[in-house]
Amino acid sequence: MDDFLSQTPHRLPTPQRPLLGLTVLVVEDSRFACDALRLLCLRSGARIRRADCIASARRHLQVYRPCVAIIDMGLPDGNGASLISELAVAIPRIDVILATSGDTAFEETARQAGADGFLAKPLDNLATFQTAILDKLPRNRRPVGPRALFDETVRPDPVAYHDDLCHAMDTLSGDGRGEAIDYVAGFLSGIALSARDQPLHKAAETVARGRANGRMLNADLLRLTQVLKKRLAEPVLV
Repeated sequence: MDDFLSQTPHRLPTPQRPLLGLTVLVVEDSRFACDALRLLCLRSGARIRRADCIASARRHLQVYRPCVAIIDMGLPDGNGASLISELAVAIPRIDVILATSGDTAFEETARQAGADGFLAKPLDNLATFQTAILDKLPRNRRPVGPRALFDETVRPDPVAYHDDLCHAMDTLSGDGRGEAIDYVAGFLSGIALSARDQPLHKAAETVARGRANGRMLNADLLRLTQVLKKRLAEPVLV
C-alpha cells in the first residue's frame, strides 16, 4: 500500500516540512548512518522504515510501498544495485529511488541499475537530503509555494557509531574469509567517513585497496584491527 495515498489533508507537505506525508524506506546496515537519516526524515516531516539488508527490504516491500527508497550500495547480503534494479522496473514504481555510499565511484553503477539519484556519505546535511528527494518527486507531491533551504547539519547518536564498530569487530573475529574482509572494509570506510574519523577511514581504505589489487594485507588488516580496538576502548560521549 502506498502510504501517501491514505494521508489526510493535514499531512500534506509544507514549506517548513516538505516531506510531510511521505514514507522513506532506508536499506542500510549501519546504525550510525541510519540514525542520521532518521534525524533528516524527522526534521523534514517524513516517516522512516529501516531494513538492514536486501532480504529484509524485500519482506518490507511485500507489505507496503514506500514513496522513497534510499539504498546503501554495500549490504551484508549483496550489492545494493541488485535491489535498485528490481525496484526500478517494479509496477507500480516507487517515486524516488536513491543510492548511497561513501564511495562516489558507485554512483554510475547505481544510475545504470535505475537509481534516480545518489547521496554521497556523510549523510548529515538537511538541504542536500531534501533537495535530492524533492527534485525527483512528482510535482503533485511537492509543497506548494517557495521552500526555504535549511542548511543544517544533523548529529547522529555516537552510541550508534559504537554499535557499528562492535558489529565490524564481531564480523572480523568470527569470519576471516575474504568476503567478510571485503564487507567490513567497505562498511567501516563508509561509517568512518560519516563520523569524520580519518584514521579509521584511512585504515579501512588501505585494506579495501589491498584486496582490490590482490596483494597480501596481513599488516594492513592488523592496523585496521588495532584502530578498531582503540576506538572501542574509548568512552562513548553521549
